[in-house]
Amino acid sequence: MKKSTIYGVALFLTAACVSFGSLAQQNPVPYASSIKAEDLKKHLTFIASDSLKGRNTGSAEQKVAANYIADHFKKSGLAPVNGSYFQKVDLVNRSWTNVSFSAKGKKFDYMGQFMATALAPVAANSKFPVVFAGYGVQQGAYTDFANLKAKGAVVLAFEGEAKDAAGNYVLSGSKDPSIFGKGDGWKEKLKRAQAAGAKGLILISDREEKAFGNMLRQRQVMMQRFGNERMVFADQAAAANEAPVLMVSSAVAAELLGTSEADLLAYKAELGVQKKSIAAKFKASPIELTIERTEKPVDTYNVVGFLEGTDKKEEVIAITAHYDHIGVSFDGKINNGANDDGSGTVTVMELAEAFGKAAAEGKRPRRSILFMTVTGEEKGLLGSEYYSNHPLFPLANTVCDLNIDMVGRRDVDHDGTPDYIYEIGSDKLSSSLRAVLEDQNKKHTGLVLDYKYNDPNDPNRFYYRSDHYNFAKHGIPVAFFFNGVHEDYHMPGDDVEKIEFDQIQKVGRLVFYMAWEISNREERLKVDSNKP
Repeated sequence: MKKSTIYGVALFLTAACVSFGSLAQQNPVPYASSIKAEDLKKHLTFIASDSLKGRNTGSAEQKVAANYIADHFKKSGLAPVNGSYFQKVDLVNRSWTNVSFSAKGKKFDYMGQFMATALAPVAANSKFPVVFAGYGVQQGAYTDFANLKAKGAVVLAFEGEAKDAAGNYVLSGSKDPSIFGKGDGWKEKLKRAQAAGAKGLILISDREEKAFGNMLRQRQVMMQRFGNERMVFADQAAAANEAPVLMVSSAVAAELLGTSEADLLAYKAELGVQKKSIAAKFKASPIELTIERTEKPVDTYNVVGFLEGTDKKEEVIAITAHYDHIGVSFDGKINNGANDDGSGTVTVMELAEAFGKAAAEGKRPRRSILFMTVTGEEKGLLGSEYYSNHPLFPLANTVCDLNIDMVGRRDVDHDGTPDYIYEIGSDKLSSSLRAVLEDQNKKHTGLVLDYKYNDPNDPNRFYYRSDHYNFAKHGIPVAFFFNGVHEDYHMPGDDVEKIEFDQIQKVGRLVFYMAWEISNREERLKVDSNKP
């Protein structure tokens, strides 16, 4: 090959590298600067307006918000994915329409005389024998299931576990309960009841009658506020161990057992004195039980906009926020969710516009970027979980997720302090993601980076409570940006007037600089950490 030919090839290769690498790395500042407080406010004023009624998952108003976001993605030059800006999330509302329980011809009132710890469908007026099992414990000297004829029956048992005269739990010998006495100890009792062939469990509350009544009233208020339904994936099958678990007062239990409440409580106390199971003289009456469940499809979507990269376009960066909120309270008050998470939603919208502008001016990133506002976060991170189970791009090709949830308001720990952001998760799976965060913040934004909630021992467990986690659990590095909670969290007072848009602007620009760097660097982010 001639020298001149070699020189020409070298020039071509150099130009190619420049076209894909250096050009993309040109000055990002003008595009970051296009993320402005006034634009964020304009979008949030609509997203968090009363007309959208709190954007409850599956509501008509949430669909209006989805269309608004999709239209913005389109105007910003983002492409649809598989021909659409919407990813349908297949959810259903499961609700309990008829829960009834009777014995000896007497019907007990749901949420008046009994409540449900767990509900499972039971055909109308199904008849079950009832067997009494003391505490419903099979451990040590407590052998409540040893000779119990529980097959096909419902087991009746005391809540919790026996204590001695000093107030210590008998099984553990200390003030700390065994697995049977903890908050979800009923699950252990149900397991043993089902192993004996039982069809369900009725717990006898350890609260006296007045306290039990107060608990029922509190539960009624919660049901009024959040509804007697649960949103789940449409293809989610019932759990193999699904069974009804009810709770009654000791007075109702005494009726079922044909004894007095005093005698029943005396027997309960003796179980603590004797520190073992004791044969009971009580004989329970059979019951009739009805638990009807209905399912209604939910019309809801993740909103997606895609910016294809250049030479590394198969690798994808996800930038996310959730655009649903909790809707209207039982008393008719609208929870607008300006901070939670209208703030993150409009930040994603502005990030999309900034990158779209760069692409339109020849500064398209090397890696692709998926901008996504997800649904169903308030129902249990459902939209992001659906995406992680039905990804539009292979999870193996997903470089990271940058997630924004609740920015633009200060918590009490930062009142009057310089602009800050809590960052959670950037070091848990990747050493290089945390380095990118700190480098870009130092170069461009100067926010105070607070890692308080990144501590694995933090009781709030925020790392597991927003949509980034559904990427992290698949081994995808994440960074979660969050300003903390405040007095208006999940309350009608979470309104636009209380948002600091200059603060959101800084967070948005930081995320932009991070995404710019990650999308254009030569090496993909390392996945080399495994921190809790």
